[in-house]
Amino acid sequence: MDGDRLYSIGDLARRTGLTVKAIRFYSDRGLVPPSGRSPGGYRRYDVAAVARLDLVRTLRDLGVDLPTIQKIIDRETTLAEVAAAQADALAVQIRTLRLRRAVLTAVAGRGSTPEELELMHKLAKLSEDERQRLIGDFLDAALGAADPAFAGIRRSLTPELPDNPEPAQVEAWIELAGLSQDQDFRAAMRRLAEQYAALGHRGIPRRDPVALVRDLAGPAVEADVDPASAEADPVVAAVTAELGDVDRLRDRLEAANDPRRDRYLRLLAVVNGWPSPESTAPALDWFLRALRARAA
Repeated sequence: MDGDRLYSIGDLARRTGLTVKAIRFYSDRGLVPPSGRSPGGYRRYDVAAVARLDLVRTLRDLGVDLPTIQKIIDRETTLAEVAAAQADALAVQIRTLRLRRAVLTAVAGRGSTPEELELMHKLAKLSEDERQRLIGDFLDAALGAADPAFAGIRRSLTPELPDNPEPAQVEAWIELAGLSQDQDFRAAMRRLAEQYAALGHRGIPRRDPVALVRDLAGPAVEADVDPASAEADPVVAAVTAELGDVDRLRDRLEAANDPRRDRYLRLLAVVNGWPSPESTAPALDWFLRALRARAA
């Protein structure tokens, strides 16, 4: 285009692909003012106006509102500042869309009721502070708010949803948050914590019985050893020799074998981006069967 040439609205429409109505609207708003008028009174635009129209069209395509575009043109704000603000706004929108997608995916997969949908939507929208309070309340109920002995366990059971979570992390958070509100599960976790604390208070080394059974009974499970057979005796003897009272041990392992606990740990790993934990259920099932066989 020649720098001295003037263009009609029709010329601009053909050049940009915008409608004459849209260009006239931008012109009336002062975003793309005409450079002059033809002898017949029609608007004419110079090369600078054409460049300005290209900028307006690009900013509109990126979702920038007209008042903000006017500030850019009037040099009341910079393009860089507007771009940064728009990027931040889009990040919030993307996060919101991810949360909505996760909720809808979960609802579609579970065939949820309207009540469950409402709960999941509420859990997905919680702020970071609200999520921390919700989980903190659960861990207080499950472990005790003031027991310093559980500080490390508490940290290991705390989900931390990242700022830009993947859909699977959002879905896992929703299910985990819902599970944390299960009062029966809270009570079961509390019993488990009390049993664990009782082992330490009685002077027995505070080794986790679940981890010990996993380590010692796991190979027997893989080898398909019958828990009621004599071949299982060394495993049972090794565990009970270290952990003592068989009745208390059985109660502890039965509480730990709650499938909700295993599910919580798996969901926690997804939310926090950790490797999926190995299930302790096979080893616990095997060892509890071995104890029952010997008690009989």
